[in-house]
Amino acid sequence: MRIAPVVTIVLASLLVLPVGGVLAAEVDPTTLARIRDAAMGSDWAYQELADLADTVGPRLTGSRGAEAAVTQVATALASVGFQVRLQPVTVAHWVRGEERAELVGYAGRPEGITQKVVLTALGGSSATAAEGLSAPVLVVHSFAEIEARAAEVRGRIVLLSVPFDQELADNGYAGDAYSQGGEPRFRGPAVLARLGAAAALVRSVGGVRYRLVHAGATTWPKDSPLIPAAAVTVEDALLIERLAARGPVTMKLVLTPQTLPDVQSHNVIADLPGREHPEEVVLVSGHLDSWDLGTGAMDDGMGLTASLGAVALLKRMGIVPRRSIRVVAWMNEEDGGRGSKAYFASVKDAIAKQVAAIESDFGLGRPLGIRAPVDATNGEALAPVLEALRPIGAGVLDRREGHAGSDIAPLQDAGVPGFAPLVDGRHYFDLHHTPADTFDKVDPDAMRRQVAVLAVLAYFLAEREEPIRMGR
Repeated sequence: MRIAPVVTIVLASLLVLPVGGVLAAEVDPTTLARIRDAAMGSDWAYQELADLADTVGPRLTGSRGAEAAVTQVATALASVGFQVRLQPVTVAHWVRGEERAELVGYAGRPEGITQKVVLTALGGSSATAAEGLSAPVLVVHSFAEIEARAAEVRGRIVLLSVPFDQELADNGYAGDAYSQGGEPRFRGPAVLARLGAAAALVRSVGGVRYRLVHAGATTWPKDSPLIPAAAVTVEDALLIERLAARGPVTMKLVLTPQTLPDVQSHNVIADLPGREHPEEVVLVSGHLDSWDLGTGAMDDGMGLTASLGAVALLKRMGIVPRRSIRVVAWMNEEDGGRGSKAYFASVKDAIAKQVAAIESDFGLGRPLGIRAPVDATNGEALAPVLEALRPIGAGVLDRREGHAGSDIAPLQDAGVPGFAPLVDGRHYFDLHHTPADTFDKVDPDAMRRQVAVLAVLAYFLAEREEPIRMGR
C-alpha cells in the first residue's frame, strides 16, 4: 500500500442496511449463499498465499521476485482453466543497498561508545558516498517547524518525527492515521532537500514499538534535488529526540541504494466470461509487488490471492454471471502505480464497459463488510450482498466517500464504482511494510471470509440487471 490509505475503515456511524422488504429478486439469494458457503469451505487462496510468500518472498518492483510472482500467479490462474494474458508495464527499478547509521556524538557519550540506529532507505532515496556522511542532526516535529527553522536545515541530517495516532486506528480510522502519520514520509524528504538538508530521516509509520522499521516510498517532484532518505524505528527516533534535548547530536549515515534503468514487467489478467454481456467487466484485484523487508504476505499477498481465490471459486463452481468478471494482479502499486495507469490507458476509450472495480489491499484483519462510496439509493441496492454476508459477520456497509483502492483510483475518477472489503484495520499498521509482514501472521479463517466477501460481491455486481452507480 502506498501514499494514501487504500481503505478507510469505519467502526462508528456505519450504515447497516435493513434487509426485510428490499431484496431484489434479480439475483438469486440462494446462489449468493452457495458462493459464501463454498468460500468458507475452501483454503485454495490460503495455499496460494503460502506459495507466494514463502517461495517467492519479497517482490519489489523490478526485482526477480516481482517477475517470479508474475509467473506464479499466471500459472495458478491457468491451472484453474483461465486464459491468462500479461499486460506490459514499464516500471522503475530501484534497489536497496547498504543501510547503517550510528550516533557518534552526543552529550554525555562515554569514550569509544556509539549508538546504533535501526533504519531503512525509503524507496527512491539517493545514496550517500560509499564511506557515508557525518553531520549534525536536527530534530523537527512538523512541516510548520521545518519552515520556522529553515535556516538551520542546510548541511544537517534532519529527523522529522511525527507519531502515528494509534488511538485513531483503534477507533476504526486506521487509514486516516496512516495518511496523517505518513505525510512526513510522503513529502518530507523533498521539502528538506529543497532547503539543503544533507539527508532526511522520518519516524516509521506504525503504532507499535518493537523496533521494527517501516519501509515505503517517498515522492520526489520532477525538479526536486535528491538526498539520502530513510525511515528510522520509533524507538530510535525517540532516542535521538531525547539525546538532542541534552545537546548537539552527530550521526554517521551510510545508504547506498541505486536507481537502475526502467524494466518491463506485467499486470496479470484473466476473465470469467459473462453469458449475456461479456464485453462488460467487473474487476476483482490486488497487487503483485511488495516492499522487500518482509515477504509481502499481508501487503498485498492476502488481498491478491483472495482476489484470485474469489474468481477461481466461481469458475470451479460453474457459475457464469451476466457480465464478465476480470481478475487483475497489479504491478507497481507500491512505488508508482504504473500498472494501474497501463490498465486505465487500455480501457479509457470504452470506460462505460468497466461496470465496477473491486480492490483488496487492506488484508490481515477480519472482514466486517463492504466499502462502497455510493449514495443511499445505490447502497440499498447492495442489501442482498449484505444479507448473504451477515452470517459470517461481514454485513456492514461503509459508504464514506473516497477511493476504495489506489490501483482502481483512475477508474473511480472516470466514474466507475469502486468497492473494497471493509476490514478490521486496527493492527494493520503494526506490521505494514516491516520485516514482520510474513505468512505466519495470516489467519486462514480471515482469508476464507475475505474470499467470500469478494466472490459474493463480484458475482452480485456482474449478475445484477442494472449496474450499481456511483451516485455521488
